[in-house]
Amino acid sequence: MLSAVRAIVENPFRVVKHQFGFVKVRYRGLAKNTGQNVTLFALANLWLARKRLLPLLGEVRP
Repeated sequence: MLSAVRAIVENPFRVVKHQFGFVKVRYRGLAKNTGQNVTLFALANLWLARKRLLPLLGEVRP
């Protein structure tokens, strides 16, 4: 049960690291780093939902 929860939670981190190349972090201040992380995870949510969102637009891409 624990590994099933872990797989669900760690999937957005995989998207942020592999799709967007966010591997190393430079400290630029708490506000800037927080803003970048929020933006990256919002994009990761869109990336994970793309198969459900694209048919609504009439386009389906792999």
